Amino acid sequence: MSETVLLVGGGGREHAIARALADDCTLYACATNRNPGIAGLADGVETLETTDPDAVTAYAEDIGATLAIIGPEAALQAGVTDALEAEGVATFGPSADAARIETDKEFQRRFMDRNDIPGCPEYAVFEDSEAACEYIDEFDGDLAVKPAGLTGGKGVRVIGDQVTVEEAKDYIRDSEHDRIVLEERLVGEEFTVQALVANGSVRVTPAVQDHKRAYEGDEGPNTGGMGSYSAASLELPFMDESEYMDAVDIIEQTVAALDDYTGVLYGQFMLTADGVRVVEFNARFGDPEAMNTLPVMTTPLLDVLVAAREGDQLPRLSFASQATVCKYAVPEGYPTDPAAGTKIDADAVDETDALLFYASVDAREDGIYTTTSRAFAVVGVADTIAEAESIAEDGLAAIGEEGVRVRHDIGTEALLAKRDEHLASLRE
Repeated sequence: MSETVLLVGGGGREHAIARALADDCTLYACATNRNPGIAGLADGVETLETTDPDAVTAYAEDIGATLAIIGPEAALQAGVTDALEAEGVATFGPSADAARIETDKEFQRRFMDRNDIPGCPEYAVFEDSEAACEYIDEFDGDLAVKPAGLTGGKGVRVIGDQVTVEEAKDYIRDSEHDRIVLEERLVGEEFTVQALVANGSVRVTPAVQDHKRAYEGDEGPNTGGMGSYSAASLELPFMDESEYMDAVDIIEQTVAALDDYTGVLYGQFMLTADGVRVVEFNARFGDPEAMNTLPVMTTPLLDVLVAAREGDQLPRLSFASQATVCKYAVPEGYPTDPAAGTKIDADAVDETDALLFYASVDAREDGIYTTTSRAFAVVGVADTIAEAESIAEDGLAAIGEEGVRVRHDIGTEALLAKRDEHLASLRE
């Protein structure tokens, strides 16, 4: 039977999902924006509010969807999976309740405590801002300040790295978030492992390192992610196989403790001098990490979705033994004061070996323009990280960078060496 799949979401992550599905099914998509990359792959695209379960389910009914996959976390939090499942559309994405592993950081940490899941940092939760500020003053060490709810990857402030103690307290006092989670600062190298989960199966993917800071050299404010890289092996150059497997073990213990979880479970970890610790969990593919993982996954993503629906064990995942480097182009001034409206001519990327994934762009009759968010990502895939980085740079050079900014240091030999040196210094 030919499957009709509904993809919910319109960012770079969803463009990568669409690319992984388009050849194997009849694909439709719905999103708040019209992503030209997804539109070029799908049989139909509907613009709607993806946090409106009624609107999404109505579109799913119109197209006769037999399967659905949800990209963005806000749609999960809004209960879109629950609504689609209630209408008989098998959906690869957790329920709103299960998605709290991402959408509620207080729930996440208490869940880890309650189920003895390793890697949880010392933490405290506050509703009163002054009580949180007192805790900061009394705590022996630096802290990460995290709003309990969703912030698009931009809400965390780390004392001793991004902000001073007084700046952190001002941030808390000025915050409109109802709860603040304070966690001991984890020092090391961050990495991500994404797992595809259903029916008790946990199928892990290669580790990826994202780069949250806006500017080269890991400077500036946090963003949704400026780019990422993966190696030709499961682990990254600064880690060994046992450290990768420690992260996998944490994911497997988390899945075992969750109630019938279906979808992607994304573990963000910190490799410290004391081992692997949990920075956070997310309930969907990463953005940009999906653009590293899916282009090298040789197992059809559709096979995963079908097995999840049928109650079967998920297929074992296979990956090409290749490295990837992803670099996002963002509007000038991003993330604090982004300037929209620059016309993008990305056709020239076809003359290179790079992959192009559109994210937040404005597709008009006379062309494609930047918005105030991340515009597009260019991905290189090759036998080594160095070769993949060179391919990504070729793609960016072909497109040009008028009105946009890129972190050119992502995936470079110099930045990888810096990661190795950082961990070596912590382990001394």
